[in-house]
Amino acid sequence: MKIKVLFIIVISFISCASNEPITQDEEFIENESLYFPPIGSNIWETTSPESLGWDTSNLQSLIDFVEEKNSKSFIILHKGKIVTENYFNGHNENSLWYWASAGKTLTSTIVGIAQDQDLLNINDKVSDYIGTNWTSASIEKENLVTNKNLLSMNSGLDDSLGESVAMEDLQYLADADSRWAYHNVYVKLQDVITSATNMDWNDYFNLVLKDKIGLSGSWQNVNNFSIYFSNTRSMARFGLMISAKGKWETTEIVSESFLNEATNTSQNINESYGYLWWLNGKSNYHLPQSQVEFQGSLIPNAPSDMYCALGKNDQKIYIVPSKDLVIIRMGNAAGNENFALSTFDNDLWEKINLLID
Repeated sequence: MKIKVLFIIVISFISCASNEPITQDEEFIENESLYFPPIGSNIWETTSPESLGWDTSNLQSLIDFVEEKNSKSFIILHKGKIVTENYFNGHNENSLWYWASAGKTLTSTIVGIAQDQDLLNINDKVSDYIGTNWTSASIEKENLVTNKNLLSMNSGLDDSLGESVAMEDLQYLADADSRWAYHNVYVKLQDVITSATNMDWNDYFNLVLKDKIGLSGSWQNVNNFSIYFSNTRSMARFGLMISAKGKWETTEIVSESFLNEATNTSQNINESYGYLWWLNGKSNYHLPQSQVEFQGSLIPNAPSDMYCALGKNDQKIYIVPSKDLVIIRMGNAAGNENFALSTFDNDLWEKINLLID
């Protein structure tokens, strides 16, 4: 009888303990399962597709497909380790390439870091930081535009006037929050950062992100627009940090709470858009330069929990929490020139699924 009572007490204790919130130590143990490559080193551990139970008979056909589609590089990470890393058309591990609009997610992350440091609030109006008359809209309409509107692409400013973000080209079309449109005006967030931090954008970027996770590359001016260039592994480092809920090893780079907002629907018009991140698995989506609402998931062949950074001419960062995957593709347009999403996304995921499922 005493043994039975003791057994019941032990089982009850275990049951109660399982309902307790996760401690910092337990969170550390969970993060330990992720691999982080050392900073300032070319070392990056690998894992084999065979060890993951993947169908390796489909690996070469995937790589061939990626190469045929004008790619420069392709990396798959599983829990931070490289499963496959491929370079094509004269590209190599050290070659630099442009992120295009996939780099919008760098800006989103920097805004999150600055908010974490109480240097800004995304709900504040943009003019609180960079002054009025940054658009050609009336002061009343300009003051409707918040930092969050720039992150969410619903500023209401006219997207049909080209890529310029000069004051005269930022014209009122609709009230902020009432219209979603893919627009380069998001780059004004870099001016907000400069004002909020009293630091040059590049210096702050390097201090709080680039140096902390070991990115290569730099922001370069292309046609009067700032675009990030790096090697492919740097894009993979960034994707890994985001997939680790904003941490690099045990160091918080950007808060998990901000990333949760950034990678969920940010407004009620385009369900498939967060804070400069594209979201899969939603019921509808809009595309750049269009006001048409398309029904269904952004990339039907991809996992529903995937979120991604999509750049012009098929620069890709895919993050899939349920499968512990980060996938990177850099290169020229796989087909026709595009601004973000293309048919290549769904075709590529058809090939990836043959490997991983």
